[in-house]
Parts: sequence; C-alpha cells; structure tokens
Amino acid sequence: MMANFPPYYTAIILFVTVLVIFRGWLQAEIAFFGALILLILGKVITVDEAFAGFSNQGVLTIGLLFIVAGALQNTGALDALHTLFFGKSGTDKPTGIQIFRLTLPTAMISAFTNNTPLVAMMIPAVRSWTDKKGLAPSKFLIPISYAAILGGMCTLIGTSTTLVVHGLLIQNGQPGLSFFEISTVGVPVALTGLLFLWIFGNRLLPDRKEPLVELGEKTREFVIELKVMPEYKHIGQTVEAAGLRHLKGLFLFQIERNGDVIAPAGPNEKIREGDRLFFTGLPKTILELQRTPGLQVIKDSSFDLKHYDSEEIHTFEAVVSPSSPLVGRNVRESNFRSKYGAVIVALHRNGERIQKKIGDIVLKAGDTLLLLADNQFLKRWYHSNDFYLISSSEVVPSKPHWQMAYSAVVFVGMVVLAATGALPLIVAAGLAAILLVLVRSISPSQARNIVDWKVLLIIASAFGLAAAVRNSGLADLLANGMLSLRGSFGAIGVIAGVYVLTSLTNLIITSNATAALMFPLAISTASSLHLDFRLMAIVVAIAAAASFATPISYQTNLMVYGPGGYKFRDYLKIGVPLQIITSIVAIAVIGLIMN
Repeated sequence: MMANFPPYYTAIILFVTVLVIFRGWLQAEIAFFGALILLILGKVITVDEAFAGFSNQGVLTIGLLFIVAGALQNTGALDALHTLFFGKSGTDKPTGIQIFRLTLPTAMISAFTNNTPLVAMMIPAVRSWTDKKGLAPSKFLIPISYAAILGGMCTLIGTSTTLVVHGLLIQNGQPGLSFFEISTVGVPVALTGLLFLWIFGNRLLPDRKEPLVELGEKTREFVIELKVMPEYKHIGQTVEAAGLRHLKGLFLFQIERNGDVIAPAGPNEKIREGDRLFFTGLPKTILELQRTPGLQVIKDSSFDLKHYDSEEIHTFEAVVSPSSPLVGRNVRESNFRSKYGAVIVALHRNGERIQKKIGDIVLKAGDTLLLLADNQFLKRWYHSNDFYLISSSEVVPSKPHWQMAYSAVVFVGMVVLAATGALPLIVAAGLAAILLVLVRSISPSQARNIVDWKVLLIIASAFGLAAAVRNSGLADLLANGMLSLRGSFGAIGVIAGVYVLTSLTNLIITSNATAALMFPLAISTASSLHLDFRLMAIVVAIAAAASFATPISYQTNLMVYGPGGYKFRDYLKIGVPLQIITSIVAIAVIGLIMN
C-alpha cells in the first residue's frame, strides 16, 4: 500500500485544490501555493522542483509581455486601430457583421500580443462604443474574449497557456516551441471558431443593455467648450453621423456659429469648421472628448492638451472658495494659467447649466474647476484660501504623440526578432520592455502595477504541481488508462482522449493550470506510444487554451463576465458548442499531421 501512497496522496491534494477553487473557498493562487507546500511535506517534490516555475522562461516571458502591452495601452497605440475595430462613426450594420468587424482584428492582434492585456484594453473601448450606438455590450464582449483566445492559439506568444507548455518543454530538456510551430493546428481551429461566432453569435448571445447615465440635477456635470478645427474628420456631417448624439455621460447642448447660438443642438444639425461645441458631462468623458483630433479646448503655450504626458500632467478638481480672488472675475481675465500653473478644461456649477464660453464665465464661490496641471499643483495650493478643496480627478492615460509610433515600432521589432529566431522570445520581450521603460512609454511603477502577479503566481505554482504528477507516478497511471483507447481507435484515439480529458479539466480550473497538470500525462503517453513529444505538447496547449464553456476556465472569459452582465448559462449556451466544434477540428488536423 505504501508504494501507492504517492499517487493517491497527490491525486487527493489535486482534487481538493480543484474543489477549493471551483467552490470559491480560497483564491486560486493561495490554493495552488498551499498545495505545493503539502506536496513538499509529503516528499512528492523537492523544494527546488516546487519553485522551479518561478524562474521558468515561460512565466518570466508572460510578465514581460504584460509590460509591453501596458506600454501600447499607455501611449494610445491601440487607439489608432479604432476604425479597424469599430468602423466609421454613424454606420449601422447588422449585429453579425459588427461581431465580424470586432472579432477578426482582435484575433489577428491577439496572435502577436498576449491576449489577457489585449482584452483588458478592449473592454472599455467596446462598452464605450456600444453605449454610443445604443447596442448591448453582451452581444460583443464574449466574442471579444473568444476571438482573443482563438487568435492566441496561432503563435507562441498569443496566449500564456502556450508559453506555459513552451516552458515545460524546456524544463524537460526539450527545445521550446518555435514561434509558428503551433500555427498548423491553431490557425484552422481559430478560423473555425471565428466562423461559428459570425454565424451564431448574435443568435446565442443575450441582449442586455445598461441604462444610460442620465445627466441632470443629481449628476455633477461639467461644461466644456470645444472649437471645431479644419482637421476634424466629421466636418460637414450631422451631429448624429459624427457620433456626438447619444454619448453616455456626455451631452452636446448647444453650438455657437458666427456669434449665433443653436440650442438645442439637433441630431440633423451639420458641423462646420469654426463651430464652438458646448458639452456637459462627467469628468472622464470630458477628458476623453478633449483628446479628439480636430476638437480644440484652448491654445496654450505651456500645455499641449492633445499629447500631454499623464505622468507629468495630472487632472485635478478644485472648488473655488468665497475668499478666492477668482470670485467675480471671468476665466479669461483671471490669468488662471499664469497664476496657478494650470489650465481650466471644464467647469461645474451645481444645479446650473452654464451656456457661455468658458473664457466668459464669471466665477462664483462653490464652482468646481476641472484642471490640467503639473504634479506639484496639489502640494502648492492644497492649503491655499483660494480653494475650498483640491483633489485628484479621473486618470486618462496620455502620452506625447511620438511615443505611440515608438511603442508600435518596438513591439513590431520584438515580434520580428522572436519570429525569425534572431533572439529567444524572453530576450526579445525583455529588450522591448527595457526600451519602453527607458523612454517612459511606461514608467517603472506602472510596469510593476500592470503585471498581474496573481496570474504569474498561479502559473509558477502549476509547474510544481506538474512535477508532482510526474514524480508520484500519477501521470503514468493516467497514461496507462489512455493506452486502453489504442486498441479500439488507434493512436488518434489516444490523442483524442488526452485532448478531451484536458478540455474537461479546463472546465473547472484555469487553462494555465490545466496545461501544467496535463503536460506530464501527455509526455508519458507519447513515450509509451513512441509519438512525437512536441505534437503531444501542442495537443495539450490547444486543448487547454480552447476554453469557452465556462467563465472560470480562462481569464479573459472571467474579465468580461461582469462588464457584459452575463450569467453562467450564457457561456454554456455559446461556449459548449464552440468547444465541441473546435475540438473536432483540432483532433482532425492533428490526425492529418500524424499521417
């Protein structure tokens, strides 16, 4: 009996770990780390084996890719793809076409950048777009997650799951996966999955819309005035066609043209060069709106409001006090910028919608000013009698325009170096991260914060669990069970068995953990059947990454769960058939490769 103790001991610990995660009794990273400690105490693995994952190339690469993706988000490099994702403002297409428009570029980009930070960047963009269009975000957020997963399976760096398998191969003395080695299976699977989403996505996904934010007496609304410049791309279009009609948290209430006031600004009113547009809205929407190319807040020699660096120039809200010298003076005459070193972007006056140019507004006690100023503004003026209160406002990432191009070039360079084999992936990613931090495309503190340390802890711990599955003999026991399929279905039956078991495991724990746990089984099975280790590794990578049936099986699925207003059954309704179809295609392609 003692000879069988290690396999059973390991199996019990793994079962309890999965149960604890599935029931939500402990956070996944704590459950995995606790399992490692118990396996060390049971002498199933050594301390070195337990923590080898913390220095594994795959894990370190994932961390570096978080930093690279964070820099792309910071500099607005992905914002340049807005038209590619969402089309031109004012165009109305059937939902199926819109899903196609969103998922295809998402999958393509996901193939060359880690899909987790990509989905994190897409969620607010999709929600903003659906709010403006009056569409349900629930029709698009699951497809975005699934498209990112499908695209991620096409290259080495697209998903952390593939990088985990890559790291396990290296840990087992094998060469890691090459950049496009997984593509022969991943691309057909991805195309099949995308086709399914385009045809059935609209029918299988729920239609849940959030109520719009209503601006009124109970909302702290700011007023901003924007001048239409020659470079504004919607000149000559109606307010409706320019996408300025149904903005969540923002309202165009009047237009001033050649001294005449058009109020209210109707949806069919055409926008002309030189128009002054008056909006009222929430601080975040105000800050995002003022960065629109061709809409100018104010010409100022000290602040470039389109391309300011959000690390050096911050947003603040300041309430004017009764004793302030600003009271009774209009904004233009107050010399606010020269005296306070700040620019007034917008103004809020409780219960009153001010229908004047910002420069002509006579300031009153209690007015709240939305300001752009340097980092020291709060320190300089916090104790001043000029203001009741000064506080930091919404943070909208912003960088000088040249950094957008720079971060894109660095990213493309990283992909080329890794894809051509000129540099190992971890070195290319490390070089890209250093180049981006050096020029402050992302600051060191932002780089530390952008990395999802919980995800890395789970992945690193999973390597130790994989070693336990191998050391205890549990992998061999499971492999012998798989070999019984050979008699009826041949080698392809065994591969299908490994694929299905991996997919089933993935229903209740994360894909990264599934890949690490199933890898020893795949290698043991390949050894017994004299199959190619690398092919079996790809089987595990694809099966673990193709996680659609539940929100907990893949991180991006969980990320869109709340923002999309989804229920667990929504994933089952669309995810189960997608998982079955992609499984059939993957196994069929693998069978063709074997022959």
